[in-house]
Order: sequence, then structure tokens, then C-alpha cells
Amino acid sequence: MNRLVSILVAGFVALMLLSSTVFVVDQRTFAVVFAFGEIKEVISEPGLHFKLPPPLQNVIYLDKRILTLDTPNADRFITSEKKNILVDTFVKWRIMDPRLYYVSFSGSEKSARARMDQIVKAALNDEITKRTVRDVISGQRGSVMEAIHRKVEAEAKQIGVQIVDVRLKRVDYVEQINASVYDRMKAERLRVANELRSTGSAESEKIRADADRQRTVMLAEAFRDAEKIKGDGDAKASQIYAEAFGKNPEFYKFYRSLEAYRATFKSHGDVMVLDSNSEFFKYFRSPGGAAAPAAAKK
Repeated sequence: MNRLVSILVAGFVALMLLSSTVFVVDQRTFAVVFAFGEIKEVISEPGLHFKLPPPLQNVIYLDKRILTLDTPNADRFITSEKKNILVDTFVKWRIMDPRLYYVSFSGSEKSARARMDQIVKAALNDEITKRTVRDVISGQRGSVMEAIHRKVEAEAKQIGVQIVDVRLKRVDYVEQINASVYDRMKAERLRVANELRSTGSAESEKIRADADRQRTVMLAEAFRDAEKIKGDGDAKASQIYAEAFGKNPEFYKFYRSLEAYRATFKSHGDVMVLDSNSEFFKYFRSPGGAAAPAAAKK
């Protein structure tokens, strides 16, 4: 019985020793193997690996995935115009050199994040202080992010970290100057609106004047053409009258007299004082237009 217990205890101890020499490396982590407190090996390939049992060797794991450094609050910076702005950023990073990373932070991700936050803020301050608000907000935002990325990447390499990306999430004014900025923007928009109104009014007057000029020209040309046509028609009518009445001059005189009578006696209230023997009434005295008798003349 005692022998069986001893065998079981020995087997359990052997199993524990064997399990302490075996470790598994996940594809998402680095494994750093230590021997008496010193880094002996860094394993990045996933799979089953072996080591000496503690305290001869032990293992810690570091995350090899892309991590995010996102500041909870926006940081205040001063531009080249001495204006305060709030900048909110995030950084994508990962461990590039596990050995250097562990030496720098003893494997503490919290310490690494704090150090990365300092590096990013220093790079932001260096770039923003050289630029105006307009450059940071819109004009040179892309170049600002590229410059910050280069500076942060150079600093991060010294602590075993690779910078994947740096982005400015939000750039805004502090509350104290928002009102003045809005007033300036409003004044600028009003200036542009007034300028557009003035330009539109000038164009309107120009178009109206051109339309009036064209109307005057068109009316003058139409009147000219109408008078020309009218003149041609009168000339043609006169020619026809001349040809027609030339064949019978007496009939022409009679016709013209009738037109004169019609025009003269158009109104019943017209009064004319004329000699009854006047030439004007010769067709009243005789349809043939014969001269008045001598007795009548006396």
C-alpha cells in the first residue's frame, strides 16, 4: 500500500515537472524566456515549446497585435498665432522588438502607453506651434499628420515599438474663443454675400441695359422696315392709280371729288361758308361736272 502511494506521488511530481517545462505560444503573442532573470530567448512562432522548469527558466507573454492608444480627453496646444486649440488623437502601434520593449518597460503595457502618450504630445506640440489654425484644421492637416507620424515613429523605435498610424480625430477651438471665431466667420460670410449681391446687381443692370438697347434697335429697325414697306406700297398704289385714272381723267376728277366730299361732310355738325358757284361744288350742280350757266354766275 505504501509503495503504491509513493508511486502515485512520484508520478504526480514528475507530471508537474514535465508540465512546467512545456508552454504554448499563441499566434497573437510573443513569448520571452528568462533564465535567472535574464532574457534567454524570444519566441514569435506559435506552437508547443520547451524550457527548463522554474526557477531555472520562466516565460512571460507580450501582445503582438496592433494596439490603440486613444486619449480620453483632447489636449490643448498653442499655434503660431498664439491661439489655443484642442486636439484629439489616436495612435495605432505594436511591439516590434520584444527584447527592447521588455528592457524599456519591464513588460508593462501601462508604462508603454504612458511613454507613447508623452511622445505623441511632444510631436504634436512641435508641429502645431509652427503652424496656423487654418493649417492645422484644413490647409495642411495631412502634412501635419505625416510629420507627427515620422517623429513619433523615430522615438518609438528606441523603445521597441512600431507606429502603424497616427490620426487627428478632432481639432477645435477652446470655449473662450469660439464666440469670436463664429463672429469672424459670420462677418466673412456676410462680406461674401454682400459682394455676391453687388456683383449680381451689376450684372442685372448690365443685362437690363443690353435688353433695352436691343429692344430699341429692334423697334427702330421694325419701324424703318415698316415705313419702307409702306412707302413702297404707296408708290405702287400711286402708280396703279396713275395708270388707272390716266385712261379716264374725268372719272379720276370725279372720284377724287367724291373722296373730298366724304372727308368734308363726315360730321353732321360741320359748317362751311362757300360760294355755291365754287369749283368745289361743280359735281353737286351737275353730275357730269359741267360749268354753271351764265345766269347763275350773275
